[in-house]
Amino acid sequence: MANYDFQVLVLGSGPGGYVAALRAAELGMKTACVEKMETLGGTCLNVGCIPSKALLQSSESYEFIVERAGEQGIAVKGATFDLDAMMKRKATIVKGLVDGIAMLFKGKKIERLQGTAKFIDPHTVDINGKKVTAENIIIATGSESISLPFLPFDEKRVVSSTGALSLKTVPKKLLVIGAGAIGVELASVYRRLGSKVSIIEMLDTITPAMDAAICKQLQTLLKKQGIEFYLGAKVKSGIINDASVTLSVEYENKPMTMEGDVVLVAVGRRPYTKALDLDKAGMTLSPKGFVPVDANFRTTQPHIYAIGDVIEGPMLAHKASSEGIAAVELIAGHETHLNYMAIPNVIYTHPEVAAVGLTEAEARAAGLDIIIGTSFFRGNGRARCSGETDGFVKVIGEKKSNRLIGMHMIGAHASEMIAEGMLAMDKKATIADIAYACHAHPSLSETIMEAAQAAKGS
Repeated sequence: MANYDFQVLVLGSGPGGYVAALRAAELGMKTACVEKMETLGGTCLNVGCIPSKALLQSSESYEFIVERAGEQGIAVKGATFDLDAMMKRKATIVKGLVDGIAMLFKGKKIERLQGTAKFIDPHTVDINGKKVTAENIIIATGSESISLPFLPFDEKRVVSSTGALSLKTVPKKLLVIGAGAIGVELASVYRRLGSKVSIIEMLDTITPAMDAAICKQLQTLLKKQGIEFYLGAKVKSGIINDASVTLSVEYENKPMTMEGDVVLVAVGRRPYTKALDLDKAGMTLSPKGFVPVDANFRTTQPHIYAIGDVIEGPMLAHKASSEGIAAVELIAGHETHLNYMAIPNVIYTHPEVAAVGLTEAEARAAGLDIIIGTSFFRGNGRARCSGETDGFVKVIGEKKSNRLIGMHMIGAHASEMIAEGMLAMDKKATIADIAYACHAHPSLSETIMEAAQAAKGS
C-alpha cells in the first residue's frame, strides 16, 4: 500500500458501507469510511428502515390494544397514544444503534471521515477540502427519494419517507403517492393513528415486486383496515396551500381533485452518485444513473468497487451488507458466495409480506414447468391462538428437479419465517426436503411445511 493513506476507503456508512469497513478492518486492512451525515448508519439506520419499523411497532401495539385485545379477554378502556413519545422512542432506538456502530469503528481502528467525497483521480478523493488516497475504494453512497417536479419536498406538507418519520402531528388526511413498500408501510402507521389515508398508484397493482396472489391479498386486507386505493391513477399536478395540498389526478380516464393535510411522495429512490465526480476517476454512469459493475462488484476501474443502492438490483439494506462483505473478501483475495436468488424481500405491514426467489409469473415467463403449493394460516393452530389467521404461504418448485425456486407469504411474522425459504433456496433444497422436515407444533412455520406438502402432491 506504500504510497496510499489507506488500503480500503469506503464511501458511505450505510448497511453496505459500514459492514464493508468492519470486514476490511477484521481482515487486517487499514480502513477509513467517509460519511456526510453527523452519525453513522446511513439512510437505513437514521431515517429509513429502523425508525420506520419503530413507528410500525408502536402504532401496531396501539391498534392491538384498541381494536383486538378484547378478543383475548383483555379490557383496556380509554387507551390513547402519545405521538411525541413514539418519536422519542424511535430516536432512542436509532441513537443506540448508530452509537454501537461508532463503538465498533473505534474498536477496530477504522478512521471515520465526515464530509462529502469527490473523486480527484482514480485513487484520490477530496473530502471537504482534504485529499485522501486509497489503494482500493468501495462506493456505497446509497440512494435518495425521488421527488415529483411539481411537488418538491418541503418535509412539512410534501414529505419524503424522511419527513414522514418525523411529523409533529398525525394528519387528518394523508395522501400517499406510490404503493410500493415505503408507501404501504407509512400509510399503515398513520392509518392506525387515525389518519384517513388514500394511496394513489400509477400501476394497476400495489407492491409490484411481489407475487400477484400476495399483492391481491395485501390490498384486500389493507382496504379492510381502512386504506383507500386509487390504482391506475396518475397525479398530474399539485398545489401547496397554507394548510393542505391539492392534487389533480387522472383516475379511470377522468380528472379528479384530491386534498390532504400531508402528501407522502413514495414513487421510488435513485442512486446517490451526483456529488462523486465519477468522471474524474474515469467512470461513467448507466443511463438509469447506476454505477456499472461486473460480477465481482468491480467498476471500469478494477480497484474501485460499488455496492448497494448505487448498482442495479433491489434496493435492500441486507443486499447491500452482503455485497459489502463480498467486495471486501474479493479485495483480500478470498473466495466469496452471494446467491441473489436467495435474497429475501419484506414489507412490514400488518400482516407482513415476505418473499424469496421467483414469483409465479417470473417462473412461467422463464418457461419453467412448475409445481405450486399453498397453505392458509386460518388452518394453523398457532395462528388461531394468536388471532393472526390472515394470509397464506405459497411455495413454487421446478417440477423436474423438485427444487424450491420461490417462497411467498403474507401473514404474522413473515419477516422471520422467510429465513427458512432463504436457507432452502441458498442450499438448493427440494420441495420434499421442506415437506418432510419436522417443524415444531404448534408453530406458524408449519404452514411452510404444509404448503410444501401440497406442492409435492400436485
